Amino acid sequence: MSSSEAQAHTPTILVVDDAPTNLTLLAGLLDKTYRVKLASSGPKALELAKRSPPDLVLLDLMMPGMDGYEVCQRLKQDPRTSHVPVIFLTAMQEPEDETRGFEVGAADYIHKPISPSVVKARVKTHLQNKAFHDYLNNRNAKLQTQLEIQMAQLDRLRDSTLFIMISFAEFRDEDTGNHVKRTQEYVRVLATHLWEQGLHHKVLNPDSIQLIAKSAPLHDIGKVAIPDSILLKPGKLTTEEFEVMKGHPLHGWDMLNRAALRMGEETDFLAYAMEIARSHHEKWDGSGYPDGLRGQAIPLSARLMAVADVYDALISRRPYKEPFSHEVAMKFIDEGRDKHFDGDIVDALHATQAMFIDIASQWKD
Repeated sequence: MSSSEAQAHTPTILVVDDAPTNLTLLAGLLDKTYRVKLASSGPKALELAKRSPPDLVLLDLMMPGMDGYEVCQRLKQDPRTSHVPVIFLTAMQEPEDETRGFEVGAADYIHKPISPSVVKARVKTHLQNKAFHDYLNNRNAKLQTQLEIQMAQLDRLRDSTLFIMISFAEFRDEDTGNHVKRTQEYVRVLATHLWEQGLHHKVLNPDSIQLIAKSAPLHDIGKVAIPDSILLKPGKLTTEEFEVMKGHPLHGWDMLNRAALRMGEETDFLAYAMEIARSHHEKWDGSGYPDGLRGQAIPLSARLMAVADVYDALISRRPYKEPFSHEVAMKFIDEGRDKHFDGDIVDALHATQAMFIDIASQWKD
């Protein structure tokens, strides 16, 4: 190690005392082992500490103007020096004086007249403690950075997995066009509005809204299991064909459940996707499928998807129908209030309908 490197690793001690003789004494005692900086007043000490934080402060308690208590308190309030141990130097012997010192953040006391061996021992001990804490803090910071990098990589992997799943479903059903993107944004808008209104806070928060919106495009993933003769039929389905089509929610749930179990993320990443895929055709009055769920028993994510899905199907062109206007779609959904749809979500649709119109315009087929 070069002399400059050795100096860089030498701890710095800031000695603060209004008596020049004490400064000289402590400097002579410590400067052979440490880098020593001297300050004859509280303001000067704070200036030096702010400019370059020391590793330890030896601080006289009784000084004119700004006493040691105030200096210590200010050091502890500054994030740059809050971690620096402060040892008070004082001739005061009363317990309440020491108590006050510890209350403002002091690490230790050395009583005057000082004993050189005591000063050296206390300084060495507190510097070793600080070095250990600095090591732990640096190590934790590095681990936190590594964790954040790994989490970002995992998020990208999750998003890529979703994209592949969604693309696979879209490839099978070309007629839906930008349906998945529009419904994703509809769901995000509805969920955000409910959360901002103080509703469903047990489920909704910024993180869960993001997950629900990410999961929404997987609502029809189960259609990949439906035969082309039914999925791509240009006309109206027969009763038998419709029964086959009604199997897609369970197909979707089963696919996502298997993926979730394999990934070990069933309570997070794909949980909302599973809810939406299985239950977005359930109805508030219990007449939906596949499980005949009623009211609050239908997952909130699926109730959001139901409104978004039906609204978009109504305003979109299909081989078997022309697109309806926004007004006609709103009337249809109003008629399904508390029968097909959750009334709270219908209200949210009315409150955010301008945003729905913008989304439909932005993501036209």
